[in-house]
Amino acid sequence: MDGILNINKPQGKTSFSIVAMVRRLTGERHVGHAGTLDPAASGVLPVCLGQGTRVVEFLMDSTKTYRAEIELGVTTDTDDADGMVIQRDDPSGVNRDRLESVLGSFRGLVEQTPPMYSAVKYQGKPLYKLARAGVTIERKSRLVKIDDLKLVEWQPPVATIEVVCGKGTYIRALAHDIGQALGCGAYLKSLIRLRCGLFDIRDAVSLPQLEDAVRYGYWQRFIYPIDSVLLPWAAMVVSDEAERNIRNGRPLVFETEDEGTRYPENRCRAYAIDGRFLGVLRFTPGEDRWRPEKVFLSPPAVEY
Repeated sequence: MDGILNINKPQGKTSFSIVAMVRRLTGERHVGHAGTLDPAASGVLPVCLGQGTRVVEFLMDSTKTYRAEIELGVTTDTDDADGMVIQRDDPSGVNRDRLESVLGSFRGLVEQTPPMYSAVKYQGKPLYKLARAGVTIERKSRLVKIDDLKLVEWQPPVATIEVVCGKGTYIRALAHDIGQALGCGAYLKSLIRLRCGLFDIRDAVSLPQLEDAVRYGYWQRFIYPIDSVLLPWAAMVVSDEAERNIRNGRPLVFETEDEGTRYPENRCRAYAIDGRFLGVLRFTPGEDRWRPEKVFLSPPAVEY
């Protein structure tokens, strides 16, 4: 079975444990998730099966939406509710206007320093392992993109926000930075991922639903096709000869020099004449060629 499941991960479960559960339930060996959620977080976790694992990188690059509760006046060593409180301050001077003004300063491209309790690696070791050993490493800040950030609810000292952001954004770090900007500290009290690319929490399947679907033999209905995550890209239908070239890793040559300029990111989806998804092609401007970047195996359509 090749494709993607939109799982609604509950609190208290690791992303890896969800992958292990899907592997056990479905019998599919090749299973992976796209975008780790902390155990305390819940919400959309795309889980890829079979050849679907080969589009994980594109899902990781997709825009994500979160709803987060941030409690002001408290700072923890992990920037979330699982950590130890290391500082308390008085947040009573923060009102809605000031809060919204500070939130506005975090929209767009912002500098962010990854938390020590994160999967970012230092000399081959995840930072969270070093942090658990009591080692603190100076981390380099990096640019992250926050497309939208709005205040949903304000019940002092807790602010509920919605964040639309790009790859590599840590909401825990954002909560910490908002607290620092307000001068009172803050930590991430709770987090729900509402959306990851095309996958929305309103369509996500819960673990009990998946277990029932497997028990009664209809779980395949929850599978999204591999190419569904690539729908923002243009599509190209190729001839039988071009299909053979794609399957053999040979580039496709076009007559016009500007052929690749019509396709965002110089990538497109390739389909056979009978509608089968063949793979991802990438345009090489200097060579005026489309090269197979990822080829997906699918049997030819049977004619009757």
